[in-house]
Amino acid sequence: MNYATQLLIICPLVFLAGFIDSVAGGGGLLSTPAYMMAGLPMHNVLATNKVMSSTGTSIAALKYIKSGKIQWSTAIISAVLSFAGSFTGSQIALLIDQTMLKTAFTCVLPFIAVFVLFNKKSEEGVQKLFGMKMYIAAAIIGFIIGMYDGLIGPGTGTFLIFAYTLIIGFDYITASGNAKIINLSSNIAAASSYIMAGKVLWAIAIPAAVANTLGNYIGSSYALKNGGKAVKKMLIVVLIGIFIKLVTDIL
Repeated sequence: MNYATQLLIICPLVFLAGFIDSVAGGGGLLSTPAYMMAGLPMHNVLATNKVMSSTGTSIAALKYIKSGKIQWSTAIISAVLSFAGSFTGSQIALLIDQTMLKTAFTCVLPFIAVFVLFNKKSEEGVQKLFGMKMYIAAAIIGFIIGMYDGLIGPGTGTFLIFAYTLIIGFDYITASGNAKIINLSSNIAAASSYIMAGKVLWAIAIPAAVANTLGNYIGSSYALKNGGKAVKKMLIVVLIGIFIKLVTDIL
């Protein structure tokens, strides 16, 4: 597949991923498969996607920092451990055979999608952990989900929010703010690992980052007017199509 065709497949899908992520979450479920559909080797898929997603996550993290909706002590602990976990996860991914990695990703994709799409988010939380127990929980959450992010990726933000609300008891907004800081840290760690390994395809990563950022920007405006229910339905339809394509490629 030539370069122009690859961009024609990737850019619209990562734009849609940015749009959906800013409205309803779950954009990572589209961006990683987009590169796979364009025929990129799996290690290049993970590397290029991490560089692209780092851009979008930084913008979202800045929004939450400005809003003041971050519990900094737990966010910093989780972010440090997330960096270590993500770097470790990305190093493991580089050691796994690319065909096996692609097959594994395709198999877990529907399960991740179901969790992300149908997870009930609590608006108001009742904090369950305090002091040292809270910090230990934040460290464990950061490392385990950070390792998942470096190894696989999609759904990380949702898993972080779920962990912070269910285990520590933060409200949804605070959990989301912490999740953005932690996710940014894990993205930077994984991206650094892949850059050092020379796996990033910059000619694709740069236009993809522009398309994804544009999708996030337009999606934010849409969200303020219409909400996310219609977009989640769109995500389900697109995911079904992508999953069928990936399974066909493997078979």
